[in-house]
Amino acid sequence: MSQINEILDNIKLPQIMKVKQVFDDTKLDNVEDNLNQKLIQKNIKSKIKPGMKIAITGGSRGISNYKELMKTVVSFVKDCGAIPFIVPAMGSHGGGTAEGQKNMLKKLGITKESVGCEIISSMDVVEVGRTSKNLPVYIDKNAVSADGIILLNRVKLHTSFRGKYESGLIKMMAIGLAKRKGADMTHSLRYENMAENLVDVGMVGLNNLNIICGVATIENGYNEVADVFVLQKDEILEEEPKILERSKHLMPRIYLDDIDVLIVNEIGKNISGTGVDTNIVGRFHTNAASGGPNTIKLGFLDISEKSGGNGNGMGLADFVSKKFYDKVDFEATYINAITSTEPNSVKLPLVLDDDKYVFKGCVKLCGVRNLEDLKLVIINNTKELDEVYMSKAAFENVVDKSKVKKISDLFDIPFDKYNNLNLF
Repeated sequence: MSQINEILDNIKLPQIMKVKQVFDDTKLDNVEDNLNQKLIQKNIKSKIKPGMKIAITGGSRGISNYKELMKTVVSFVKDCGAIPFIVPAMGSHGGGTAEGQKNMLKKLGITKESVGCEIISSMDVVEVGRTSKNLPVYIDKNAVSADGIILLNRVKLHTSFRGKYESGLIKMMAIGLAKRKGADMTHSLRYENMAENLVDVGMVGLNNLNIICGVATIENGYNEVADVFVLQKDEILEEEPKILERSKHLMPRIYLDDIDVLIVNEIGKNISGTGVDTNIVGRFHTNAASGGPNTIKLGFLDISEKSGGNGNGMGLADFVSKKFYDKVDFEATYINAITSTEPNSVKLPLVLDDDKYVFKGCVKLCGVRNLEDLKLVIINNTKELDEVYMSKAAFENVVDKSKVKKISDLFDIPFDKYNNLNLF
């Protein structure tokens, strides 16, 4: 890479300052007690008889208070005299293997020891019905054979499509519980038709499965639980869109409409289905979603440990580091992309020797010649946006000055002796 490095060596980087961004901080106190009370208020106990086997869905996202939420539901089922178990409900994630999905839950703190019940992981599915377009609907065989299913998931804006239902309970059933085979079928009409297809598949699931209830959370801009909901089976279709609307108003953002260079320290499946929240970075791998800032050049530096080498989302970047590239498990990453029918999210960007060169590559190609005018933003990941770093020009172009506060003077971007970013 000596010739490429030689081209980039003379590129100068702007100084940065640390800034604090302010978001909606609506927070639910004592999540466990609140959830338990709502389970009681909704009379969920009347649906769970002693001796019943109850499957609880476990997803692949880093949900706030995940272990506490899961443990509360497990304890409630046990108090009803039933036998709870967790089913990994994450489509093709975890490399599309039973062991890989169980390991993903372990990395998120969900184990038999931490929540108090077995985790039964399998990629085997059974067909439970057909959609209006005659697509087969597949569901995890262990969930189907259980006496009841509790859907547990966070509700939020999706990174790849727009619809009445996005990330939430319907998606957890239609794609998560469907495992790789069913997720592949639900995605088969592509993201442009996902909103409609998701409802079709979800309806079949609701009509043919013994859904005990749905447990949904929404989070504030600081990744804290803002509210928790318990929905009866017949409430899910009507209430989930309302919960989604509430979650949209709580979402964090980068308070810039235009960003010349955005550097993301780490991406990963535990952070977002597409590695980064596309709504935050303003880059999308499908035509079915849009929004966020106008980002000219985007660089990724690393893959989170919890992502297990899944580099889904790397196709959004213009540059990644060699360190990033070396961590990519291409089989797991490609399985994810093939299942979702969208290879754009895993196309390989330009790979440069180290983090510093990723910065320089983005700066060189962003189209801003005067360093003083360059709007540079650095974030750790798209879940941690309360403290970020901005160049002087970026800070001066913040769209809502009341939401962003400078908390350091300008300083040179710090790199270690290997030219890795030394900020987070």
